[in-house]
Amino acid sequence: MPKIITFGEIMMRLSPPGYQRFSQANSFDVIYGGGESNVAVSLANFGLDTEYVTRLPNNDLGFACRDFLRQYGVGVQYILWGGDRLGIYFLEHGAVSRGSKVVYDRAGSSLATIQPGMIDWDAVFADADWFHWTGITPAISEGAAAACLEAVKVAKAHGVTVSTDLNYRAKLWKWGKKAGEVMEELVGYCDVAIGNEEDAEKVFGIHAPATDVTSGELDAAAYEYVCAKLAERFPGLKTIAITLRGSISASHNSWSAVLWDGDRLYFGPNYEITHIVDRVGGGDSFMGGLIYGLLTYADDKQRALDFAVAASALKHTIFGDFNLVSVAEVEKLMGGDASGRVSR
Repeated sequence: MPKIITFGEIMMRLSPPGYQRFSQANSFDVIYGGGESNVAVSLANFGLDTEYVTRLPNNDLGFACRDFLRQYGVGVQYILWGGDRLGIYFLEHGAVSRGSKVVYDRAGSSLATIQPGMIDWDAVFADADWFHWTGITPAISEGAAAACLEAVKVAKAHGVTVSTDLNYRAKLWKWGKKAGEVMEELVGYCDVAIGNEEDAEKVFGIHAPATDVTSGELDAAAYEYVCAKLAERFPGLKTIAITLRGSISASHNSWSAVLWDGDRLYFGPNYEITHIVDRVGGGDSFMGGLIYGLLTYADDKQRALDFAVAASALKHTIFGDFNLVSVAEVEKLMGGDASGRVSR
């Protein structure tokens, strides 16, 4: 069974019940989530061996976060204990024409204060097949960026496939360098990269021609240009995928993706998601589905892409950061059954 390692920050997520605004809230729903942990949970649900690497405070909140991961089958043996606090993010769920809002409270967190040399990456990658990181991790702090660079270098030395989600977060790049400066070297070690409609532009200045992400409609073919430019800039990239979200409203999105393998552009199915439950983690669920698809359907890139798009479409129906669906449920949707009928 392939073994997948992911590395990043998992946070406590606090959100007002239902669709309340922050100003209305008298209580918050508490769960945990973060880009790379979300990918690990997806893959564990799909039956793969996963290990999540992070740094957590050595206190009850850190232990609760670890146990939250354990219940979904994610390996936690490489968690580093230390630092003063668990990062937090507050999420206000949007509806119809009111978009969701995120407020971060993660400065000085255990992961933000990590330093290179703290993690024994040779031990982590000794029997690994795949390593995944996202652009969120190097955005957190200079130390996190340095630890991530350590990781990708050791992963490549061990012959491990490396993937990234470009995941640009403007609110996080505050420690002194711009995203493009830091991500340039990191992405150079990657074999697989994904991003959304805007990530390549925000990080590397690569814009799909004649596109408008606020229009509610996206031309999938236009993103072949983005894929080709990324591959030209980073020759090591063998597979590039772009998720395509048409935002009709906060409650109604279209969802699809394209995949480029250096020879051709593959087009994923398009799903109309008309009653979104929770869109946080949508890109992570696509990444989890794509890793599973590329490992399982190695000779069928179209099927790998279709699996990833279907998996992430289902994520929009699930509260929380994690995509808690099985392979059978994804394949059912891939087969055209979107009826939502009761399974008895």
